Amino acid sequence: LMHRFSDLTTGRVSWDARGDPNHWVVRLTDPGLFNCPFTMAADVGTIGLSQTEALRLRDYLLKGGFLWVDDFWGSRAWAHWTSEIAKVLPPSRYPVIDVPLDHPIFRTLSHVTAVPQITSIQFWHGVGGRTTSERGSDSAEAHLRAIADESGRFLVVMTYNTDVADAWEREGDDPRFFSQFSPDGYGLGINVLLHAMTH
Repeated sequence: LMHRFSDLTTGRVSWDARGDPNHWVVRLTDPGLFNCPFTMAADVGTIGLSQTEALRLRDYLLKGGFLWVDDFWGSRAWAHWTSEIAKVLPPSRYPVIDVPLDHPIFRTLSHVTAVPQITSIQFWHGVGGRTTSERGSDSAEAHLRAIADESGRFLVVMTYNTDVADAWEREGDDPRFFSQFSPDGYGLGINVLLHAMTH
């Protein structure tokens, strides 16, 4: 994502000595979290937040941080995730919303007309490319949902029933996978990143 972000926007990317984008893996209890304006987490349908982690994540988000969660599928994963994020942001004050397709996040750079359902490349190969729903009818529709603060700034964006990051991670593994998924994945990814960093 950082390579494509650098190619397609004038946004500045931090590079290491080998010419790769700098990135960090941080725990929620790591003070370095507050140096990261944009964070991502995957497979949050299995996450377990301690009270300390929940409080730290709340502080991070309310002080201007942003979290994008991706790659969790089906109603059980959704129910688990919403019970965990409720420890961080009480839903009575910070409800989860379905982001409508006319929201600016869908046209920050690219014009995204639908939330793409991007499957893992392993699943896609395993089913011969016949479907993208990893949990059958229980994950048939991809969603982009969000939690905003009182001013409307997105604190958390959730791409559910889709694995947008696999469009970036696996673009070089199979040209057919790239063609089917990567343009849409990058379009949405760069839009979310730009929107998060400018709002």
